[in-house]
Amino acid sequence: MQRAQSASSSARSYDLLIAGGGVVGLWTARLASAAGMSVALVDAGAIGAGASGGILGALMPHAPERWNGKKQFQFEALLSLEPAIAALEAETGLSTGYGRIGRLMPLLDQRQLDRARERQDDAGRNWQGRDRSFHWTVHSPATGSDWLAPAAAPAGVVFDDLSARLDPRRLCAALRTSLDARPNVLLIEHDGLRHWQAGKAELASGAIILADRLAITAGHQSFPLLASLFPLPTELGMPVKGQAALLDARCDPGHPLIFDDGVYIIPHADGTVAIGSTSENSFDAPFSTDAQLDVLLARAFALCPSLADAPVIERWAGLRPRAIGRDPLVDFVPGDANTVIATGGFKITLGIAHAMAETAINRLLGRPVELPESFSIDYHLAKAARIKR
Repeated sequence: MQRAQSASSSARSYDLLIAGGGVVGLWTARLASAAGMSVALVDAGAIGAGASGGILGALMPHAPERWNGKKQFQFEALLSLEPAIAALEAETGLSTGYGRIGRLMPLLDQRQLDRARERQDDAGRNWQGRDRSFHWTVHSPATGSDWLAPAAAPAGVVFDDLSARLDPRRLCAALRTSLDARPNVLLIEHDGLRHWQAGKAELASGAIILADRLAITAGHQSFPLLASLFPLPTELGMPVKGQAALLDARCDPGHPLIFDDGVYIIPHADGTVAIGSTSENSFDAPFSTDAQLDVLLARAFALCPSLADAPVIERWAGLRPRAIGRDPLVDFVPGDANTVIATGGFKITLGIAHAMAETAINRLLGRPVELPESFSIDYHLAKAARIKR
């Protein structure tokens, strides 16, 4: 892997500097380099680590009712991700573990059943792709299932055929492999952006990189980085801790994923099963697991008893970015048409990262972009101002 020039050397110039090597930054580098831009990507830690190096890998749509711009953006991203993954896998020869396996959601009572039936009609209106329709289907209670326990769904189940899964680590590895093969891309680890002014970047090591444009894609670290580089009144987001576990379940990878009130059960292509995840706004140990994960595992085993004896091969904790306005943040930095930020997707980041990257690049290249107002920096600044009052 190439390294940056030292501060005392003649600095090389790039079309685009990307600060942050998680899944959004990697997609940004891939798409920008494919567009002919020379790219330097820097990360304060390891590339593909952080929340992007997690184990869950759920790609689930928002509920189909009360449709809005955010839900439409995510829906279109989930559809376009499939061919983007296919192209990446064909180019690198690496599997990302992607599969559109669908999702089961247990129903506990008549109220949930009635609401699920209403959503069935909403999906018929809103889950319409250009050449394919997707469905939210209500089924009667199952019997004799070796996956979702019948007792966990006494009023029936919902199955949607839009949800998918992939392995986040394998995705990052494939993206990195594709970038390593491109002569117009420089990757730098363990040397994050410290200062940026007028196209000149100084890294933590003192190394200098010159670039025409900057994309901030550093996950939850984007918020303090943005505040340190530009005169904003407040940080525009925060980290939210998540805990998850990976089981050596040796189950059928074609099983649908299960979701129930914050519990995710994700069967992966290699037979492992990921279970997650907590959402903790307050925490003392961001990268340690605790009893909250044990509670989550117990809930998962009640939903899927066949997993109860599977060995736990990894317990994971990490920090995910949530923008202050709750929706993702993809926009120019105020007063600088050469700097964009793309972060804050929280739990849906994995499924929309490529679309966030494409939007960021299109903004920098002056191409037309249609985004929900709630993705703009002005929206998040206004939200922050209301919270402070």
